[in-house]
Parts: sequence; structure tokens; C-alpha cells
Amino acid sequence: MEFTVIDYSIFVLLLVLSSAIGLFYALSGDRQRTVQEFLLANRNMGFLPVALSLLATFQSAVAILGVPAEIYHFGTEYWFLGCSYFLGLLIPAHIFIPIFYRLRITSTYEYLELRFNKTVRVFGTIAFIFQMGGLKAVIWTDVFQTLVMFAGQLAVIVVGAQRVGGMARVWRLAEREGKIAGIE
Repeated sequence: MEFTVIDYSIFVLLLVLSSAIGLFYALSGDRQRTVQEFLLANRNMGFLPVALSLLATFQSAVAILGVPAEIYHFGTEYWFLGCSYFLGLLIPAHIFIPIFYRLRITSTYEYLELRFNKTVRVFGTIAFIFQMGGLKAVIWTDVFQTLVMFAGQLAVIVVGAQRVGGMARVWRLAEREGKIAGIE
């Protein structure tokens, strides 16, 4: 299988649009002037873009390609792994975030400096490169990329189901092959 002009065009378009979001927030009149504005988006981003940005953080190409293969191979039991994500989020939400909030720090890197020293903070910061547009650009880029990932997943589901005769047939085939399972 080789990439076509359409594939390359979509790839370039996604890169250009993602970069444009960062440049917009870096160069617009809504430019971030303080650390609070840059790192915390001035604490005024809405719920939906922040939620989609966090979702994009947990998504990856490996997950998008690997999870369907895993479910195909082992069945729907894989979905129970998703429950562990919710449990895994309880620790940061109830342990780390309250500590950061009480210390009035804006990043893990500030905590690294408080806990260890400035050298650890600098190396931690170097390991993580922020876009020029600050957190607003990161969030809106993540929103855009999340929507692209969902659109791609939906397209694969719709086209795949259509090619085998519809979702009802997909479900029957999965049942016949023993791929629909719950807690055993």
C-alpha cells in the first residue's frame, strides 16, 4: 500500500492547521502576557475544550490502531481496561492536584524545583517543549486533533460496517466468532 496525493495532502493540511492554531494564539491580540495566561490559559477555558484536550492527551496512534486489533483478537473484554483509566485519574485528582493548588504552583516543573533543585526543573522543562501560543494553543490544537481522530475512527467504522453488510451483520459475525464477551 502506498500513499497517494490525497494522503499526503491530508497530512500536510493537518500539520498546517495545527501549526496555524499555535501561531494564532502566539501572534493574536489575545496574546498571553503573564505566566498565568500562558500556562493556565488565564483559568478561563470552557469545560468542553479542556475535556477534549485531556482526551487527546490519552489518545495515541498506537491506541487507535492497536485497540481495535486487540478487541478483534481477544473480544470485547478489552473494554474493561477503560475502567482502569477512571480509577487511574482518581489519584492525580485527589492527591497531586490539591498539593499543586495549595502550593500555588502552575506546573510539575515548579514542584520538581521545590522538591529537588533547579537543575532537575531545567532538565524536566527541556524534556517538554511548549508551543509558542501557550496552553490555549495546546488545548485548541488538541481539540482539533481529537475531532480529526474521532472523524477517522467513525469513518473506519461506517465504511467497514457498510462493506460487510451493516452494523447488524458486524454484530452477528462478532457473536458467531465469540468476540462479544462480558465479565466471566
